[in-house]
Amino acid sequence: MRLATFSVPSDASAGTVRPGLIVGDEVLDLSDPATGLPSSMPALLALGPDAMERVRAAPLGRAARHPLDMVKRHAPVPDPPNILAIGMNYRAHVAEMGREPPQYQYWFNKQRTSIAGPGDPIVLPSVSSMVDYEGELAMIIGPRCQHVPVARAMEVVAGFTIVNDVSARDWQLRTPTFTMGKSFDSHAPCGPEMVTVDELGLTSDLAIRTWVNDELRQDSTTADLIFDCGAMIEYLTTAFPLEPGTIIATGTPAGVGAGFTPPKFLAEGDVVRVAIEGIGELINPVVQGGLPVPVGLA
Repeated sequence: MRLATFSVPSDASAGTVRPGLIVGDEVLDLSDPATGLPSSMPALLALGPDAMERVRAAPLGRAARHPLDMVKRHAPVPDPPNILAIGMNYRAHVAEMGREPPQYQYWFNKQRTSIAGPGDPIVLPSVSSMVDYEGELAMIIGPRCQHVPVARAMEVVAGFTIVNDVSARDWQLRTPTFTMGKSFDSHAPCGPEMVTVDELGLTSDLAIRTWVNDELRQDSTTADLIFDCGAMIEYLTTAFPLEPGTIIATGTPAGVGAGFTPPKFLAEGDVVRVAIEGIGELINPVVQGGLPVPVGLA
């Protein structure tokens, strides 16, 4: 199945978003009372496999449908509880950065407020001159889980999507924790859909490519991963539970802007396109942000 979070024109003023199931060239509204399902993606994912079976049966019911070209798609989980990302997880990317392959998994977080959807602009902050792209395969967690062995890891993954781990390199390099450089507003574009595990199949050799404008920058497959998806789930859940809707970015392949000589960072007017086999394309324009405006100050 392919799931999405969407809004229709009448939702715009209220800021309403709805979970949906892609059926051909339409999206079925899973928040329709006829489905008996929750009206938000995290709540739906929290219900686990039973809810997914009800989603699978939804096309047989009377729930409303909308043409795909008449809705706006948002990040599949527009309000994730967490965004976790692993660094240095593609062998060729480790090499282009002049590093040695890590012995242990190297994790950092992106603030949940950095989430953006397909088509939303990547905003270049006025305080950074080194904004980079990182096309990545992402897992989305279903029911809450902890202490998950590798052999059962896919049981807790609701599906896969695309994320662009946009990085302000100058801020990233100021501290070993990376959080500041990874968390500017709009720097976690995600989407366009979530593809369930059964539909996507094996993730061990998926093609992943990133273009900036018409230039192919990243061209790899997930076969180059150092730690695979199951190993990542096991490692993270050793320390803490994963909540429904958590987004886990699995690392970026070689070809990031910082890896070129001279570097090729993003500029106003660029368009970044990330494509992953079996999932689709995530496309975002790049715009220049203005000076920061204080919010919430008297």
